[in-house]
Amino acid sequence: MSNDMQNYMEEIEKSMVRLHRGDIVTGKVINVTDNEIMVNVGYKSDGVIPRDEISNEPNVNPRSLANIGDEIKVLVMKLDDGEGNLLLSKKRVDVQKGWDDIEKIHETNALMETKVIEVVKGGLISISRGIRCFIPASQVSDTYVENLEAFIGKTFNTKVLEFDRRKNKVVLSRKVVLTQEREELKKEILKTIEVGKRVTGEVKNITNFGAFVDIGGIDGLIHISDMAWNRVKHPSDVLKVGEKVEVEILDFNKETEKLSLGLKQTQPQPWDLIDEKYKIGDIVEGKVVRMVDYGAFVELEAGLDGLVHISEISDKYIQKPAQELEIGQIVMVKILDIDAEQKRISLSITAANKVEDPEETQLVTDDQVTIGDVINTLPEENKES
Repeated sequence: MSNDMQNYMEEIEKSMVRLHRGDIVTGKVINVTDNEIMVNVGYKSDGVIPRDEISNEPNVNPRSLANIGDEIKVLVMKLDDGEGNLLLSKKRVDVQKGWDDIEKIHETNALMETKVIEVVKGGLISISRGIRCFIPASQVSDTYVENLEAFIGKTFNTKVLEFDRRKNKVVLSRKVVLTQEREELKKEILKTIEVGKRVTGEVKNITNFGAFVDIGGIDGLIHISDMAWNRVKHPSDVLKVGEKVEVEILDFNKETEKLSLGLKQTQPQPWDLIDEKYKIGDIVEGKVVRMVDYGAFVELEAGLDGLVHISEISDKYIQKPAQELEIGQIVMVKILDIDAEQKRISLSITAANKVEDPEETQLVTDDQVTIGDVINTLPEENKES
């Protein structure tokens, strides 16, 4: 080898960086495959980051983390991996920085984003800043969670509950974040609440006496009496959990934050439309909904009942309505009277049933026509007599 060539090689050798195990250096990505990332760090050989040294996140695709030309920080693990390449690690650099970041986040009580990667006994494992963290099942949500598997792959904000770098321990809470968000939202909602205002909410719970509806951070009660204009046997007959409904704010106590809501108030009152839908003399269909000693109440539509007096139930004498009727029975009734002011309707079953026999009516008509025809065919002198 000539002196010039020797000098050239020596100059190249001098220009190469000198590395040691544990060094952290910045390199440029020169190639990315499904299993590794190739990096040039200015050493005499290229560096390789194998798949298991790229990230703590399992099944991560190297192509999603690095592109050719990117500059990344890496840790030198070996100067020769056995194939002449420099063995590097990206995740170990990320982990070191990650511990520093999480420590600062914990000290400042800031929010930290995390991604769930695994379900374990008692909770979830997530990745934050390259660090494996634990979320206890009791801290996953502010409501009961039946299936933790549903959170795998989800990313959300958390608060750091515990931090111990020496023990490699980080405990997170999503519940604290959700609770704080709910409280903030609740404060904003409370500012906008006005009696008479209509809002949209979601049914959260149903009881025997009503349904609780979340109107955006605060729950209100729809009492069973305010669900519909007609009588409701059970709230579940009207509403279902998870259903979106429009409700009217009926009452609000700022001190106790007790909120009363109405569902039927958002729907037309049947009595307001009665003049448009019903007239005295109309014969309509109804359902027997209640019986008393003096008669039976027949529902014409939801929230609109009329009374059939006991004397209007049957042509024959009866002592009790139950002798002729039963609850739930469909009957034809005639409207005898409408008192919109007193909200009373008088009905009659017997009057509705008194329909002229069409055959009898036809016979009378035929007789009259025949007599007229005969008179018209008589001579004039016979007509006068």
